[in-house]
Amino acid sequence: MKRITSQLKLALVLLASLAASAAHAQTIGDSAWRNDVKTVSLTRTGTEFEMPVLVMESDDRMVLQFDVLSEHPENLRYTIYHCDAQWRRDDLEPYEFMTGFESRQIENYDFSFTTLVPYIHYHQVIPGTFAQFIHSGNFVVSVAPDDAPDSILLTRRFCVSEQSVKIEGNIVRPFDGIDISRRQQVDVLLSHPSPALAPQYLSVAVQQNGRQDNRRWLEFSGYEGSDLAYRNRKCNIFEGGNTFRFFDMSNLRTPMYKVQRIERYGGETFAIIRPEEDRSRKHYIAETSLNGGMKVNIWDRKNPAIEADYVWVNISLPMQLPMMDGSVHIVGALTDWKLDSASRMDYNMQYHAYTKRLLLKQGYYAYQLLFLPVHAQVAETARLEGDHYEMANQYQIFVYQRMPSDRADRLIATGRVVGP
Repeated sequence: MKRITSQLKLALVLLASLAASAAHAQTIGDSAWRNDVKTVSLTRTGTEFEMPVLVMESDDRMVLQFDVLSEHPENLRYTIYHCDAQWRRDDLEPYEFMTGFESRQIENYDFSFTTLVPYIHYHQVIPGTFAQFIHSGNFVVSVAPDDAPDSILLTRRFCVSEQSVKIEGNIVRPFDGIDISRRQQVDVLLSHPSPALAPQYLSVAVQQNGRQDNRRWLEFSGYEGSDLAYRNRKCNIFEGGNTFRFFDMSNLRTPMYKVQRIERYGGETFAIIRPEEDRSRKHYIAETSLNGGMKVNIWDRKNPAIEADYVWVNISLPMQLPMMDGSVHIVGALTDWKLDSASRMDYNMQYHAYTKRLLLKQGYYAYQLLFLPVHAQVAETARLEGDHYEMANQYQIFVYQRMPSDRADRLIATGRVVGP
C-alpha cells in the first residue's frame, strides 16, 4: 500500500512538472484575458505606437494603462518575467534579470467621470523606483488580482536592449524579380566593434508593424567586410499591404471621419462605421494613419483617460457571398493584432455582408481587413487590401544572441526602418 501511495505521489509530481513545462513552452502575446478589461497599453515616452523597448543601464520607464468595466476597484498586482527569443517564458529567476522588485501592487487608479459606461482606469509606472534591468531580452508584464495570482487579467510584452550592435536596415525591391510592385524586401546589415560577431550564436527577427503572424527569422547570407549581412533570401520578403483603414470617434455629438451615424438607446452608445470595401483591385493612395495603432481621444473633454466613453462600434464589409476558404479578421491594436474569434468578422446572410461589433473607447483607430485561409497561420493582405511596394510599413528589427555560456537569450540590438 505504501508503495502504491509513493508511486501515486511521484506521478502527481511528474504531472505537475509537465504542466509547468507546457506553460513555459507557450508563446505569450499581448492579451486581455477578461472581457471587462479594455484599452490596454504599455508605452515608453516617445514610442506611443511601437512596442516599448528600454535600453540597458538607462533611466527608461514605461507606463501601463488599462480600464476595467466596473464601479468597484480591485487590488491588482503586476509581475515581470523574462522570455526567450520566441516569447516563451524561460527559467531565469527575478534576481537574474533585474534589481529591485519584479512584482508590485498597482497603486494608481481613477474612476470614470460623466460616462454612460462606468469603468476604473488603472495606471502604473514600470519598473518601480530603484528597480533596474540587468539582463536584456524579451519580457512580459502580467496583471492579476492580489488574492488570485493565477487569474491573469492581461499580459503585455516589452523588450530591454543592450544596443551594442549597429543595425542598418533597408527596404528594396525583391531580389527574385517577382511581383516587385507588390512586395518589399527588408535587408539587414550588422556591424560591431571587436570581437567580431559569430553568426551561429545570433538570431535576427523582423516584425512588420504590430503583426506577429508573419514575423520572420532572417538567414545569414555572408560577410561584407567585417559586417554580417542578412539579405536576398525569401525570408526577407514581405507582402506590401495597403494603407490602414481608420475611423475617428473622438466626438460623439457629430459623426467624424468614417463614422456614418451615432445612436443611443438602452443606456449605450453605438457608432456605425461607413461600409468597408474590397480594395484589392484599387490603386494605392497614400494616407496618414497610425499603421494599426490607436489613440484615446475626445474633443469636448480635458482628460481622455477617464472622460472618454465606451462605444459599440459596428464595422461591415458588404459581399454578395461569403468566402468559404477562410475567414476575415479586423487586425490592429484594437484587437491586439490577433487572428482569433475576437477579431473574426461573421457573415450575415440577411445583409450580405461581413459584420463585427467591438466595444471601444472614444478615439482614433487604424486597422486592416486580413484574410486567413483555412488551416493557415499567416494572414493575407492581397485578398481584401491589395499589396503595394509603396506602402509605408514600419519594420522592427530584433537581434538576439545566445552564447554557449548564456542561460537565456540576450537582446543585443533593436532597430527600425520605414519603407520604402
